[in-house]
Amino acid sequence: MNDAAPTIPADSQLKRDMPLVPADSIAGRALVVVIAILTFLACLTAGGAILVAEASQSWRGDVSRDVTIQIKPRAGEDADALVAAAAEIASRAPGVADATAYSKAQSEAILAPWLGDGVDLGQLPIPRLIVVHMQPSHREDLEPLRAALAAGAPAASLDDHRLWLSRLDVMAGAIVVFAAALFALMIVAMGTAVGFATRGAMAGAREIVEVLHFVGAADSYIAGQFQRHFLRLGFEGAGIGGGGAAFFFAVAALASLIARRTAAGAEIAALFGAFRLDLSGYAAIAVVAGAIAMLTGALSRRIVFRQLSLLH
Repeated sequence: MNDAAPTIPADSQLKRDMPLVPADSIAGRALVVVIAILTFLACLTAGGAILVAEASQSWRGDVSRDVTIQIKPRAGEDADALVAAAAEIASRAPGVADATAYSKAQSEAILAPWLGDGVDLGQLPIPRLIVVHMQPSHREDLEPLRAALAAGAPAASLDDHRLWLSRLDVMAGAIVVFAAALFALMIVAMGTAVGFATRGAMAGAREIVEVLHFVGAADSYIAGQFQRHFLRLGFEGAGIGGGGAAFFFAVAALASLIARRTAAGAEIAALFGAFRLDLSGYAAIAVVAGAIAMLTGALSRRIVFRQLSLLH
């Protein structure tokens, strides 16, 4: 008879470095998917806000660089002479780079898309336009130009486009606030998912946690075990979501470059620019993904400490 003690297989023996929370579980994989989706949406929101902010700066620069002079000739006045005189006065005003007067045909062509083709504009009092390009250092200082026009061309009125600039500022600010609100909602949703996952993991390892607690294991040690587990899940999910968002913007930039040859693509390019993030945009995506991963670990640690306080 063989009295030797039965041998326990090596895989079933407890190891000192065995993790408190199973490294791979259905709940863990589900949490990775949730974090990946929320990170992808958060990075899309951040990238979209960056694109709109850059486009609004470009719009503001284009609008603030030019001002418009309108000439409304009265009956019997020589419109061409008035336009030529106002353009000459404007071109010599301090801070003006150049002034370009639009002909009557060019002014009518500007109104054609709104009034339609085939409309006789000869009988309408269409104002004549002069586009003035300001020097970069004098974009905000229009008083010398106003004074010169008031003295030499009283029939001319100056439009500095400040109404459009204020509307662009309001629109850009509204988009940033909307993006920030979406980002906050995604963080709340992610925190809720991490909270449920952490409590579920603690419930699954409740007996082990209680034993460790009663034999004197520090709360920081137990919380650290959960934090490392959820930090790994957070980095995995955030990496997938952030990488997917970066890939999306790269493909969108390539698609917009190809589509710019079409009319619709040209309109989109005028609104959003090239739809291309620069290195700072991709760095922002990496920062968002890293912050979400770190937040996942920090939230799980806080929740574990709160649960452990109930055992005291």
